[in-house]
Amino acid sequence: MMHHQWSRLVQAGLNRLRERELTELRVKKVKDVKEVADALGLSLPVFAIAWCLKNPRVSTVILGASKVPQLEENLKAVEAQDLLTAEVMKKVEDVLKGERLSTW
Repeated sequence: MMHHQWSRLVQAGLNRLRERELTELRVKKVKDVKEVADALGLSLPVFAIAWCLKNPRVSTVILGASKVPQLEENLKAVEAQDLLTAEVMKKVEDVLKGERLSTW
């Protein structure tokens, strides 16, 4: 599997994390969620943050932007959350069904 050059998963010493968390099934689920984001005209990061903002099980969303352009992109999620209708949220829930989400 290919990893983005800036991904934490390419850092030395994270082989065990990569093997445990980056499974083929999870990669497929990300691709499926990306299709939903693409259909709404949203980048995957904006979609993911909007999903967190819209999700009633998430009480706080903390952005990890380290550069102004990242922050500007992330803040698009505030308006984008209006695009996440009940139908869209159900699609994502169906994609993630059975997935144990890490809370580390």
